[in-house]
Amino acid sequence: MALVTMKELLDRAEEQGVAVGAFSVGNMEMVMGAVKAAEELETPIILQIAEVRLPHSPLELMGPMMLAAAENAAVDIAVHLDHGLHPETVAKALDIGFTSVMFDGSQLPLEKNIEIVKNIVHLVSDYDATVEAELGVVGGNEGEGKAHEVLCTNPADAVRFCDETGIDALAVAIGNAHGNYPVLPSLRFDVLEEIHKAVRVPLVLHGGTGITAEMFRRCISLGVRKINIATASFDSLAQYAKAYCDNKPEKPNYFELSACEVEGVYQNVKKHIEIFNMK
Repeated sequence: MALVTMKELLDRAEEQGVAVGAFSVGNMEMVMGAVKAAEELETPIILQIAEVRLPHSPLELMGPMMLAAAENAAVDIAVHLDHGLHPETVAKALDIGFTSVMFDGSQLPLEKNIEIVKNIVHLVSDYDATVEAELGVVGGNEGEGKAHEVLCTNPADAVRFCDETGIDALAVAIGNAHGNYPVLPSLRFDVLEEIHKAVRVPLVLHGGTGITAEMFRRCISLGVRKINIATASFDSLAQYAKAYCDNKPEKPNYFELSACEVEGVYQNVKKHIEIFNMK
């Protein structure tokens, strides 16, 4: 198979009435675990990394590895910059070869968000890539960033935003939040339905960790075509690594530890792919 654009995967998901999983990665083992699950289930995925992760996982190191994994995978994979906070980072990802980028201007006034995203769309026109942007505020925090209160996406603003920017995918806020939910979230499916009816672009759900399979499936039925999973994979890797080290207190083996990290991510990604495939 091949490295592909995210738009191609979103179009396929729309035809099939499913969602494509976008799995955040931070090291080689996470990349390997995600690709292993995708290949086993014969399902395309998106490998992504958020800008706030880059101090721990530099783009110039992670990017080429993610691209190589996609190019050599037995399934189609898109490589995506998640939550780009600066146009310079978006440009760097495109130059490295990412086939999709997101600029997150959700904390900005609507007019400013539109202005910057239009510039990003113009920049991407020189590349074969997809553009995602966010409207409304997804709660929680991405990585070690500042926590934000949820502000649901206004359907009327969503129409204007999509029309004026020309984006390929819209990340919406419907009560979802990044990180682990302290309690099960109450998602505004009524808002999601209004947005789905009003805009023509595929919708994206961030903050997927902790949402139930039933809630995921309902979101998919209402136009969500990309679902982000980050915290659940990081947590699963850490849990598998801890369990291994706890059982090998005297002399842990690096290569065994690495294999456990791969397994932790593989198990989490596999579980979510099966849900997103509506199984």
